[in-house]
Amino acid sequence: MQTFVMLGKYSPEAIKEMSPKRTQNTEEIISRMGGKIHEMYALLGAFDLLFVVDLPGTDDAMRLSVMLSRLTGISFSTYPAVSVGQFDSLVKG
Repeated sequence: MQTFVMLGKYSPEAIKEMSPKRTQNTEEIISRMGGKIHEMYALLGAFDLLFVVDLPGTDDAMRLSVMLSRLTGISFSTYPAVSVGQFDSLVKG
C-alpha cells in the first residue's frame, strides 16, 4: 500500500450537492478500490478538502482522483506521500 494526499476543490455545482451521503459514498468508493482512509478534513483557503489515504498504487490513485472528480464535481490534486523517516532512509548518503 502507498500513501497519498488528495486535495479537493469544490466547483459551484459540487457545493450545492454537499451531504453526509456523498461523504459516505466517497468512503465506500475508496474502500472498494482497496483503499484505506486515514484522515478526511475540510479546509479553509486554496483547497476545500484534504484526504490522507492508502491505495494499492499510483494507477489506483489516478483512477480514484478522476472517478471522484467525475462523480462529485470536486477536482482533486493527488500526491504520493512518504513518512519523513522513510524519506530520510531514501536520501541518506
